Amino acid sequence: MKELTIISGKGGTGKTSIVASFASIAKNTILVDGDVDAADLHLVLPPEIKKEEDFKGGHIAKINPDICTSCGECTDRCQFHAISDDFVVDQIACEGCGVCVHFCPVEAIDFPQRTCGRWFVSDTACGPMVHARLGIAEENSGLLVSLLRREAKEIAEQKGLETIIVDGPPGIGCPVIASVTGTSAVLIITEPTLSGIHDMERVGELTAFFKIPAMVCVNKYDINPEIADQIKKYADENKIKYIGSIPYDSDVTAAMVAQKSLVDFSEGKGAQAMLKVWHEVENFMDL
Repeated sequence: MKELTIISGKGGTGKTSIVASFASIAKNTILVDGDVDAADLHLVLPPEIKKEEDFKGGHIAKINPDICTSCGECTDRCQFHAISDDFVVDQIACEGCGVCVHFCPVEAIDFPQRTCGRWFVSDTACGPMVHARLGIAEENSGLLVSLLRREAKEIAEQKGLETIIVDGPPGIGCPVIASVTGTSAVLIITEPTLSGIHDMERVGELTAFFKIPAMVCVNKYDINPEIADQIKKYADENKIKYIGSIPYDSDVTAAMVAQKSLVDFSEGKGAQAMLKVWHEVENFMDL
């Protein structure tokens, strides 16, 4: 079993559309929507939910007024100013550090796990998908990404699926690290802009740090072929496998509206490029 994680330095590079097309081409795969802060793979590949559970991450303090003696130890200790003068915890400001719980002299503060969202196992037209819905302003997205990947591996082993494709989060933060740690290979999707080069450099450095085999693909390369060539040159100089480029194609938007992957919706230039890029991924990963 091999795992491909698709990432980008930022959102909006077309990562999810590429993941959906890869899933349609590859077969015998399971999908993970690891972009849990802004999950959208379910919009392209409508899921039929088979299982759902709460996601619990972190803790939150809760003061019991029947026990509290109003000594003020908790308000003095809280570095996040999350406890009011009348000893009520602001659930948004509370970081769940537990300092108030530790120092409360009368043990008046409960510290239950907080429910941060829900996660799902679904069937789609392109195979099983593990995905989630994180609550508004909730955190611990890295923990949730790890949970989704772990669940996907168990399902893949049970069903004999050979490939896991992860739609990773944008950026280089904790959720991205959770999505690439231990993966077989990373595909970086970038765009031919100056910010695209900058973002690719950041995620390229991240994958190099973790010694993960990396590939790069330029989406919408034809909107600025000159910068697309600069990206290819950077990839060659930094031992990142350049596996091709995908042109701008209005069919991508039409396919999303139709809730289909591009390769299932169209045989146009974008879909043909997707097929070529996937075959390069297959060769690189020996799938």
